Amino acid sequence: MNSYLISLDKLPVGSFGKIKKILAKGIIHRRMLDLGMVYDTVIESLRRSPSGDPTAYEIRGAVIALRSEEASQILVEMIP
Repeated sequence: MNSYLISLDKLPVGSFGKIKKILAKGIIHRRMLDLGMVYDTVIESLRRSPSGDPTAYEIRGAVIALRSEEASQILVEMIP
């Protein structure tokens, strides 16, 4: 199977992805890890706010909201 990575902010609503890489550095990187965003964790894009930013995601049973600026720093592999 040929896989490719997209940034989390490009993951369509209702789709699932596996986290493959976090590009953020420093305190933002640490925050992502604290939220459970570690390698191969499944994340679902639940819904976007009416203005389009932030987006709600479900990860490890918790719902979190990330701005596009933060979500663009996370690379995921889409799960069909």
